[in-house]
Amino acid sequence: MPHIVRRIMQDMTTRRRRWMAIVLVVVLAGAASMFVPAIRTRVLRAAGRTLVITNRSVEPADIIVVAIDADGAGVLEAADLVHEGVSTRVAVFGDPPDRTDREFIRRSVPYEDRAERSIQQLKALGVEATEQIPTAVAGTEDEGRVLPDWCDQRGFRSVVIVSLSDHSRRLRRVLHRSMKGHGTKVTVRVARYSAFNPDQWWTTRDGIRSGIVELQKLILDLVRHPIS
Repeated sequence: MPHIVRRIMQDMTTRRRRWMAIVLVVVLAGAASMFVPAIRTRVLRAAGRTLVITNRSVEPADIIVVAIDADGAGVLEAADLVHEGVSTRVAVFGDPPDRTDREFIRRSVPYEDRAERSIQQLKALGVEATEQIPTAVAGTEDEGRVLPDWCDQRGFRSVVIVSLSDHSRRLRRVLHRSMKGHGTKVTVRVARYSAFNPDQWWTTRDGIRSGIVELQKLILDLVRHPIS
């Protein structure tokens, strides 16, 4: 038994050092590459690819869930997965109105939140079995808190969650932690119509914004949870 515990601790230490080494290499290489265009391109491309997981074949699941930030790309991917036979049902997260939305409502302007719009789009794409997860979420960390209990309540054994490419790796890490101890297998699927291009993200303003923000969040997640 002590041998097993020692082996586990050694594995944890190795994985922590590996992730910290990756972060250090990216930071140092990024700083150095600013002076060499060819190296800069390779480093930036590697950084972009760090954010994105590789899509693999998806097994049939009880339900497909569209991540809160996946928007139209997530809806399209979910509809395609339904037509491919992965599942017959799609769920979207609740989207609480922000300050601007509440002002439109106060002025009696018709308000349609993101969840309602996504459900209408899914139905227009031929997906009839749709539902809204009742607990509203504001981001990836909230999804990690809400999804396990919702799956338990509904008795789901397998779920495919559709994510935009730029935060697919971080979402998978968050869900890997949050689903421990629950009987649901969660697979993260990258939406093929995601705007973020890991090989050229630094060439557009939106790409730079997404890349920098997601790299910061991923590095923070790696520092806080090095063995996820």
